[in-house]
Amino acid sequence: MLKTFDKWMLLCVALFTFSELDAQTRRQIIRARVDSALTARYFKSPYDTNYVVRPEGKVTLKFRVNQTGNTFHAKGTVNNTYSKTDLSTSHKTTLSLGATYRGIAAALVLNPEKISGLYKDFEFNLNYYSSRFSLDFSYQRSESLAGDIRRGDIVGRLETGDLKMNMVNFAGYYSFNHRRFSYPAAFNQSYIQRRSAGSWLAGISYQGGSIKTRDALKERNPDAPDVRIYLGHVGIGGGYGYNWVIGKKWLLHFSMLPTAVVYNRNNLTLNGERKKAKHVRVNMIFNERAAIVHHFSSRYFAGASIVMNNSLFDNDDVVINQNKWRARAFVGMRL
Repeated sequence: MLKTFDKWMLLCVALFTFSELDAQTRRQIIRARVDSALTARYFKSPYDTNYVVRPEGKVTLKFRVNQTGNTFHAKGTVNNTYSKTDLSTSHKTTLSLGATYRGIAAALVLNPEKISGLYKDFEFNLNYYSSRFSLDFSYQRSESLAGDIRRGDIVGRLETGDLKMNMVNFAGYYSFNHRRFSYPAAFNQSYIQRRSAGSWLAGISYQGGSIKTRDALKERNPDAPDVRIYLGHVGIGGGYGYNWVIGKKWLLHFSMLPTAVVYNRNNLTLNGERKKAKHVRVNMIFNERAAIVHHFSSRYFAGASIVMNNSLFDNDDVVINQNKWRARAFVGMRL
């Protein structure tokens, strides 16, 4: 009876072992197939490989320091009184550690001032770069706006917490020379620009949102004006971008996309009296990008970049200009 029991135990152990080995084999086959599919997709380049190629290595690790800021300038004549407002948000600084595997990326972002309670605004940035289409999108909710407001000969101060802002910025690009000119090579290093190339660009811009005084301002200063600034304008235009490769290790990028405003709903409200901007004016939104990347070797690289959205308005009734920017420095390693 004991021998029969031992045989059954040996049979169970053998079946369990073979089952584990079979499961491990299946997992290895699945991983190999997934890796093969990602590799094939990764190296299937939409570019002319004489100009743009994929970097070697499966994994890219990158450490980044990011900073963003926003300023506003508004002026207009309301109730026969000239008013001018100059405002700026506090700068947002974040640290991020990202990893990319065959084009699939994930990142951990840390804002030290947010943790300590010094930074109370909220900001979301999305940047997408491909061979043909690229876009920059940002949404910002802020109560850190501060600056000066002038009404006639009277100059007042708006402090942090007096105003509330909600703002959206968007810029979309199309690259005509998309076979030889690469935005990703300059801004996310998922490609390497081997030879210098430029491209004409077409694009669209949008800036929209509002800034208005909060109850905290009236509580602090009952005589303070009630201010509301509204932005809402769309621009269409074209520009040019260039990637300059120096000595195979340096990449300098600069691009500009000026867009003419074709739709404008900007207005300024002061103590209940609203003044609208005229629609038929030559007003512009400028989108600028610049970057520098240095490849120390096939594995190590570092660089910096800046993206800016600036509006330029010339209007007899209401002028509202916004200057939004994001700067970034980074170091990376490929494995």
